[in-house]
Amino acid sequence: MPSSYARLAEIIDPASTVLLTVECQQGVVGPDSALPELAHEARSSGALANIARLVAAAHDTGVQVIHAIAERRPDGRGANRNARLFRAAERLPVQQLSGTAAVRVAPPIEVGEQDLVVRRLHGLSPIQGTDVDPLLRNLGCRTLVVTGVSANVAVPNAVFDAVNLGYTAVVPADAIAGVPSEYTPAMVRNTLALVATVATTDEVLGCLGHPRRRA
Repeated sequence: MPSSYARLAEIIDPASTVLLTVECQQGVVGPDSALPELAHEARSSGALANIARLVAAAHDTGVQVIHAIAERRPDGRGANRNARLFRAAERLPVQQLSGTAAVRVAPPIEVGEQDLVVRRLHGLSPIQGTDVDPLLRNLGCRTLVVTGVSANVAVPNAVFDAVNLGYTAVVPADAIAGVPSEYTPAMVRNTLALVATVATTDEVLGCLGHPRRRA
C-alpha cells in the first residue's frame, strides 16, 4: 500500500497544480491588521511563513500562484450586508479598500511576475463568483493547494468550492490559520480532512521539488 506521501506525490503534479493564497493581505495578516487576533495567529503559528515558503517554491518550479484578495470600494457599492460578519467589517478601524496598502499581499509572501491576483468585492468565497475558476481551467489545473486565512470562513469556502467544481484540494494544515488557535486543527480534522488531502508544508514542498513544464 503506498504511503501517504506517495499518494500526495501522485496528486501534486507541478504541471497541473496551482497554489492559492487566501486573503494574505496586509489589512488582514499584516502588522496593522483590521483583525489583530487573526494576524497574530497567522504569524505566531508559522502559517504565514509557511505560505511564503510554498510561494517561493512555486516560483522556483513554475507552479502557478493565484492570490485571492478581499476588498471593498470606498462607497461600499456592491458589497454584501446580509450577515453579521459584513456589518462588523464596515466598523473596523482598518478597511480593505481597493487601491490601498491594506489589500496588497503581505510580507514575507512575495508576488512573482507570473502570479495572478484576483480581487473580489462581494461574498465569502475566494472562488465562487470570482475569476478563479475560469483561470484554473485555462491553466489546466487539476489540483488546487489552498493556503491562507481564515480557517473559520474563507479557507473552508475555498476548499468546498474547489471540490464542488471538480478540482482535487490539498490543504497544508500548517499553512492556514484561524481563531482561536485551537479551532484550526479541529476544523482540519473534523471537516477539511473529509473533502481534501491534508498534508504539511514540508510534504508539499517535497512534491514540488522537481520542475516540470506547464502544458
